[in-house]
Amino acid sequence: MPAGIEIFGFFTTEDVAGDTWKSKATAVFVVVVIATLVLLFGIGRLLKGQPDKFIDPGIVRNFNKRISSWLAMTTVLAASLLLDKTAIVIVFSLLSFWAFREYLTMTPTRLSDHRSLFWALLFFTPLQYLLVGLGREQKIFGQTYDVYNFYCIMIPVYASLFIPFRIALSNDDKRFLERSAKIQFGLLVCVYALSYTPALLYMKLNHYTPSGVAVPWEYSNVGLLFYFVVMVQVNDVMQFLWDKMVGRKIIAPKINSSKTWEGFFGAAVCTSLIGMLIPIIFYNQITPFQWFGSGCMGLIISVTGFAGSITMSAIKRDRGVKDYGTLVTGHAGVLDRIDSLCFAAPVFYHVTRFFLEQKPTDGIEAAVLLGTIL
Repeated sequence: MPAGIEIFGFFTTEDVAGDTWKSKATAVFVVVVIATLVLLFGIGRLLKGQPDKFIDPGIVRNFNKRISSWLAMTTVLAASLLLDKTAIVIVFSLLSFWAFREYLTMTPTRLSDHRSLFWALLFFTPLQYLLVGLGREQKIFGQTYDVYNFYCIMIPVYASLFIPFRIALSNDDKRFLERSAKIQFGLLVCVYALSYTPALLYMKLNHYTPSGVAVPWEYSNVGLLFYFVVMVQVNDVMQFLWDKMVGRKIIAPKINSSKTWEGFFGAAVCTSLIGMLIPIIFYNQITPFQWFGSGCMGLIISVTGFAGSITMSAIKRDRGVKDYGTLVTGHAGVLDRIDSLCFAAPVFYHVTRFFLEQKPTDGIEAAVLLGTIL
């Protein structure tokens, strides 16, 4: 890949070093995931035709809706993987835009908030993804900067300060705090949190050898992104299955009557086990995690995904609605499907960054290690 692309004569984007975009292991992983979803889709259709006395039709219908919506979204993501990083960033920016729109539709605002909503939807949302899509290392006026330092604070700091300021300029003080908080929370969850998913593509990561030595990760980060999305899917389906099969103790009856402790722990265990299997099956070429680390990340995804699901359910109960929208045919709206993804993405990103991101001296240490071994 090219070392960099010059923009406007003074702004240079740097590609991730050593990132092999077309990875055979990633391609196989994508095919296996889509084939599995197609198989589950077919099984669901067969169960749909069974007599009601053998299986609850409501469970089958809900299962089919989940599988069909995830199959559609996974196919779109897989298609974007065939292009380049920019295409993936665009796909997630559109998801964010639509999810934020669904959220705002469900939480009515006043006429005086429209200019603030314009800034949130049409300025801060694309700006966040523009910063993510520029990559990590940028040269501005000859100096190299890490763009992470910009997009990690753009919405939590600058947007969070600007939104209430812009609402105040509208000269409408009725429910001022409530109106400001609604927009800020939606921007934080639907845009800022979700943007950490495509941001995974631009990380420079290490990989720990069996002897415990950190060396630069040599495979594509596309596998890491797809691994993360798949693990969120796995947790979502496992949570549903365990809830329906053995769920008894409801966690928060007034918030979500289908979420049980049995489902929570069952999904956490299954997601962790599947996470452990992926590095073993694909010979550590999908993610930089060893089997134990991948299992721990599966557990983190499970817990944070559950947090996202039940938090967004609380908002729906507060607003007296069942679903956020109806964009995904047969299964509510986009935000209903990516709520767990939104909560899991920033945690997954920062845990990965804390343990595996390369430090400035890592390349030198790896070279010294390689020289010692040779």
